Amino acid sequence: MTQARLLPSYIQDAWWEPTEADAADATVVRDASTGEEVVRVSTTGLDTAAALEHARTVGQHSLAPLTFHQRAILLKQMALALTERKSELYELSSRTGATKSDSWVDIDGGIGVLFTYSSKGRREMPQSTIYLDGPVEPLSKDGSFLARHICTTLPGVAVQINAFNFPVWGSLEKLAPAFLAGMPTLIKPATPTGYVAEHMVRILAESGLLPAGAIQLVSGSARDLMDHLRLGDTVGFTGSASTADSLRRHEAVQARGVRFTAETDSINASVLGPDAVPGTPEFDAYVRGLVAEMTAKAGQKCTAIRRAVVPTGMTDAVADAVRERIAAKVVVGDPRAEGVTMGPLASTEQRDEVLRQVMKLREGGGQIVVGGDAGHVTLADGSLGEAAGGAFVAPTLLAFDDPGADALHEIEAFGPVSSLVEYGSPEQAAEIVARGGGSLVTSVASHDPAFVSELTRRIAPHNGRILLLDRDDARASTGHGSPLPMLVHGGPGRAGGGEELGGIRSVLHHMQRTAIQGSPTMLTALTGVWHPGATASTEAPHPFRKSLAELRIGDQVVSERREITLDDIEHFADFTGDRFYAHMDQEAAEANAFFPGRVAHGYLLLSFAAGLFVEPAPGPVLANTGLDNLRFMTPVSPGDTLRVTLTAKQITPRETDPYGEVRWDAVLTNQDDETVAQYDLLTYVAKEQPAA
Repeated sequence: MTQARLLPSYIQDAWWEPTEADAADATVVRDASTGEEVVRVSTTGLDTAAALEHARTVGQHSLAPLTFHQRAILLKQMALALTERKSELYELSSRTGATKSDSWVDIDGGIGVLFTYSSKGRREMPQSTIYLDGPVEPLSKDGSFLARHICTTLPGVAVQINAFNFPVWGSLEKLAPAFLAGMPTLIKPATPTGYVAEHMVRILAESGLLPAGAIQLVSGSARDLMDHLRLGDTVGFTGSASTADSLRRHEAVQARGVRFTAETDSINASVLGPDAVPGTPEFDAYVRGLVAEMTAKAGQKCTAIRRAVVPTGMTDAVADAVRERIAAKVVVGDPRAEGVTMGPLASTEQRDEVLRQVMKLREGGGQIVVGGDAGHVTLADGSLGEAAGGAFVAPTLLAFDDPGADALHEIEAFGPVSSLVEYGSPEQAAEIVARGGGSLVTSVASHDPAFVSELTRRIAPHNGRILLLDRDDARASTGHGSPLPMLVHGGPGRAGGGEELGGIRSVLHHMQRTAIQGSPTMLTALTGVWHPGATASTEAPHPFRKSLAELRIGDQVVSERREITLDDIEHFADFTGDRFYAHMDQEAAEANAFFPGRVAHGYLLLSFAAGLFVEPAPGPVLANTGLDNLRFMTPVSPGDTLRVTLTAKQITPRETDPYGEVRWDAVLTNQDDETVAQYDLLTYVAKEQPAA
C-alpha cells in the first residue's frame, strides 16, 4: 500500500514539512467512512517561535498599516478565490464524513463569514486604522479639553486553535475579524480534519492575495505554542472545556497578558412550549429542528441540541415523531454514496468516545427510545450493511425520567445523540436549562408570547443565543445550530465564557481600547475626525466646490442669518399638513413648559439650514444621503434669526468607487449664539472635479 503523504504546514510564507526521519512517528489520519489512510501528520522540527515572530514582524508590517476598508476588500477577494475552487474543498470534506449539506455549512458558511466581514468593514468601520469607540467626553467648560476612546490594532499574532468538526468555517470565522482588525493569524486546526484546512490555506496562498506574514498554518501538534506567546498576542480556542481550562491557566494568559477566548462543549437545550402539541406548526418545527441537530455533521456540533425539554406527558409523542422523521428522512452511510443524508463521525476514536458517553448516559438514568446502533449503516437502497473501517453511529435519542439526573446535564456525547426530559412549569423548564452550566444556544418552540417571554427572561443569563421558533418565522429561521457572523457566538460558564463573531464586536476583541485626552485640535489630528473647537478653515472656495482630493478636515462655511417669521411657520404648516398645536396655537403652546409660545417646526429649520449652506451649482457633491445624530436643542420663535456653521468632519474615500462619503458637522444657532439644532450631514462627493 502506498504510504499517505505528509501534510505540510505553511510557515513564514512557505510550505514546510518534516523529513521522513522526523516523521517516523507521524499520526495517520484516515477516511472516516472507509478507514483508508488520507494523510500523515507531524510537526517534529517545526519552529513555532520563529513562526510567531514572523507574524509579529513581517505580518504586522504588511497588514496593520492597511485601513479597515483595504483589509475588507482583501477579505472579499479571498472569499471569491475560495468560491472559485470550493469544489476541491467539498471533495476533501467528504473524506471527513461530511455530507454535501454538512460541507455547505462548513465551506460556504466559512466563505460567507468573509463576505459578511468584508461588507461590515466597509459599511461600519472608517477608512482608517483607528476605530472610535463611543462619543466625545467634554472635560472642560470651554471645550478646550476633551476625551474619547479609540481602538488600535494589537501588536501581536492571533493564534487560532480550532476543533475538528468545522475545518473551514472554524478557521475563517476566527480569521475574518482578526484580519479586519489588522492582526496576522496563525491557524492551528485539529489533526483529524486538518487536511481540509490546509487546502483552504493553500488556495489563499496560491491566490497571491495574502499580505506577507498575514496567515500561517501549523498542521499537527504545537505543544510549545503557548510558551512563546506574550503581551499583544491573542488566543481563540474551540474545543473541550478541559483543554480550555488548561490553556487558560497557562502562564502566558495568567502572567503575560495574552488575551484568551474560548468556545467549548455545551449542553444546549431546546424547549417545547405547552401550547405546541402534536399537529401544531410549532410541534412540527420542534421535531424538524431536533432531528436536524442530531444528524447534521452527525451531531458533531458544539451548538447541537443535547437536551430536548418537553412538557409533562409529551415524551412519547416527541419520541414517536423523531423516530418517524428519522426513518423517513435519514440515510446513514458514506457521504459520497447517492441518497446518504448523514455520514460517519470524524474518526473511529471519536465514534468509540461517543459510544462510551452514551453508556454513561444510560448508567445515569437514560433509556434509549430511538436508535442506538453502531457499526451498521443504512445503505442508499434501504438495506443494512456493515460499516467496515467506518466511524458510524446511528441517531440516538434517550429519555430521562428524572429531570435532576446529573448525567443529563453533565455528559455530552459529541455525536448524533440527544436526550428527552419533561418539565411541569416554566420555572422548572428554566431550571433544567440552567443545569447545563452555561450554553451556546437554547431554542424555544412556542406561539404563546407569555410563556416565551417568561422563559426567555429566565434563561437568557445562561445562554449566548436564544432562538424563538414559531409558525411566523419557521420558514425563515436559520435554525438552532447555526451561528451567524452578525450575532455573538459563545456562551457563559461551561460554554467557555467567550464571544466570537457578533459583527464588529469580534473585530474589537483584537484591538486595544485606549482613552485619549487632549485638545480638540490634537484629537482631530489623531483620529481624522473633526472635533468642535479644533482648527477650521473658511477660506474660499465653498467646501461644496471641492472634490474629495481637495477637501480637508475642518473646511468650513458659516452662513448668513435668516429671520424666522410667523408667515414662514404657517406656510410650512399648510404645505406639509403638520399643524401640531405648538406651531399653530399660541395659548396651547404657552401652556407647554417646553415652549415660550408658537415655535417653528424643527424640519422647517433644517430646510432653511440647507438653503443657507448649500452651493446649488453642479459640482463634486453628488448626493445627500442622510442625517445622523439630529437633536433639537432650543425652540425658535417668530422673529428669531438662524445661522448655520457647516464643517467637514470626516472624509471616507471608497476604495472601489469614484466617490467617497463626507460627514459634515452642522450646527444651527440663533441670534444669541445658542445652539438651536445640531446633526451630522452625510453626502457623497466625487474624488475628482467633474469634467467641464
